[in-house]
Amino acid sequence: MAEIKSNNPLQGLTLKTILTDLVEWYSWPVLAQKIKINCFAKDPSLNSSLTFLRRTPWARDKIEKLYLLTVKNRDKKINRD
Repeated sequence: MAEIKSNNPLQGLTLKTILTDLVEWYSWPVLAQKIKINCFAKDPSLNSSLTFLRRTPWARDKIEKLYLLTVKNRDKKINRD
């Protein structure tokens, strides 16, 4: 049987993985500057941010777009080096 490939680049990634990677790449303060969400700026934690993002589609969309842009830019930089 043929395997169906998804066009979704986030396929297989959990929201927790995406957020953890972004925090490692940017830190909470920089992430709060890039995306104006209070849970990133005031006493940030992974659990409270995940709860908010799971309940707020527009915020999750912003996080996913930032993740895709970050991965794309990182890959370009790696290919140049």
